[in-house]
Amino acid sequence: MTRLYSEDGEHIVLVHTEDDRFWAMDSSCPHEGGPLDLGDIEDLGDGKRVLVCPWHHFDFCLETGASSMGLQNQVYEVRIFFSGKALNDVKYINKRPLFVSGKLSVDDVEPSPSEDTLCFWATKILCTPDPKEKATMTLEVQERWNSGEITEVGQATPPVQPSRKENLTVLQPGKIKRGKGGTQASRIALLHSLANIEQWAIDLSWDVIARFSSVRLDTGEPLPRQFFSDFVKVAGDEAKHYHLLETRITELDSFFGALPVHNGLWQSATDTSHDLLARLAIVHMVHEARGLDVHPQTLSRFAAQGDCSSVEVLEVIYQDEITHVAAGLRWFTYICSQEERDCLSTFHDLVKQHFKGYLKPPFNTEGRKTAGMTEEWYVPLVKPPS
Repeated sequence: MTRLYSEDGEHIVLVHTEDDRFWAMDSSCPHEGGPLDLGDIEDLGDGKRVLVCPWHHFDFCLETGASSMGLQNQVYEVRIFFSGKALNDVKYINKRPLFVSGKLSVDDVEPSPSEDTLCFWATKILCTPDPKEKATMTLEVQERWNSGEITEVGQATPPVQPSRKENLTVLQPGKIKRGKGGTQASRIALLHSLANIEQWAIDLSWDVIARFSSVRLDTGEPLPRQFFSDFVKVAGDEAKHYHLLETRITELDSFFGALPVHNGLWQSATDTSHDLLARLAIVHMVHEARGLDVHPQTLSRFAAQGDCSSVEVLEVIYQDEITHVAAGLRWFTYICSQEERDCLSTFHDLVKQHFKGYLKPPFNTEGRKTAGMTEEWYVPLVKPPS
């Protein structure tokens, strides 16, 4: 097997089997980043082969990237043509790698017209480990969707969990130290934590598009096209936020990945992967609304230290996040109305089912109200006085 590198440092494992077939997939195991290029190929019969990670023995189908353990790895189309190029010669075309091996070359090609759908790109972005490239690709796809260059929503199977760079240190959420903003180091820690949240928020936006693209309401109708446009906008906003935060972290002489991160937000995505209403309730109407609640305190910490540049970034993020809560609320109420459900009781039931514990004040009542979330939505979910 050969590990091939793109000009951006990403790597793909190329597998050449005995029957002269070629397969390509991300060489980093989506479980914990194990080196798949050092793994073994196992034949399951009926022409099915899997690549087995040497660390924890997760298997990945060479054809689909699916694992019997429930994970999904990104696979790539491989096109073979004869060439007189020398072994290990590597060229780049439009910043996309052309890999040459002996007399055969392998091109990670652009999608065919039938593949150039919103869900195709959503899945590709989810499988992109580098956050800067993930954000850049998101903004490109947003522009193409808004301009009408991408016309179809399409369908695609998103990965069980988005790809992440191997050098990220992942800890449990409770073990991340964010600081209180009193020093530059603690402000960097806060910004780093927010950048991590934005990275996950990009993925959450694309996941809700890809995972629920084929949903039919109780009426038999599909989701309106505007649903997808709204969440493309959310994804684009989150990508913009990541770029702003990463730039500010760099200005403070650090970089994203310098500190540990957590993947707590994705647990909520996993828990609600079967139910669009639950996803909208937990991710967009609980977690994103909580972001509005903590904004005043976070902003005051940076303002108290005279960090005006960070304050400007946080204000941009806050104004956008209000619209994201509004989008979740708008589509939650739309689906409930179409299916003749009571919005409030449905929301309360889903939060009790999928969110651990009670909602905790203080609430940013003004910010929530601007998003359309009045007190009857969340006050009944607060722990009653003893």
